[in-house]
Amino acid sequence: MQVPQHFSKRSVGINMTPMIDVVFLLIIFFLVSSHLARQESSLELKLPTAAAGQEDFDQTTARITINVKRDGSLWLSGQPIEAQQLTQRFAQLRQENGDEVEVRIRGSREAAYSTVEPIMLACTKANIWNVKYAVYREQQ
Repeated sequence: MQVPQHFSKRSVGINMTPMIDVVFLLIIFFLVSSHLARQESSLELKLPTAAAGQEDFDQTTARITINVKRDGSLWLSGQPIEAQQLTQRFAQLRQENGDEVEVRIRGSREAAYSTVEPIMLACTKANIWNVKYAVYREQQ
């Protein structure tokens, strides 16, 4: 029996199109997520200065950054947020990530303490004890 010619010339191979699609989607995802992460810390604020402090090297801990502007407004992920909503957001973050949660406060040096206090109280209510302040190091 003779094998038909159109079947014998066909080569078997792996279709790379789905894998390339997945790789491009991953690249886009990481580009967008890194842009959003940088956006939290890029808000122009006059941070307070400190003589002592530590560089932040731990990138594995789940972190949420709260920006406090000069006028006392609170910003979370580039969106304004009310102080009353912080406890709920912190509790949700803690539920998703367990005890390893960090809250970073980026407060303007011109903002009153009364605008930072609700953030600390919301952390306490959500049982988050890892609270850090973003500051500039004093020039020596």
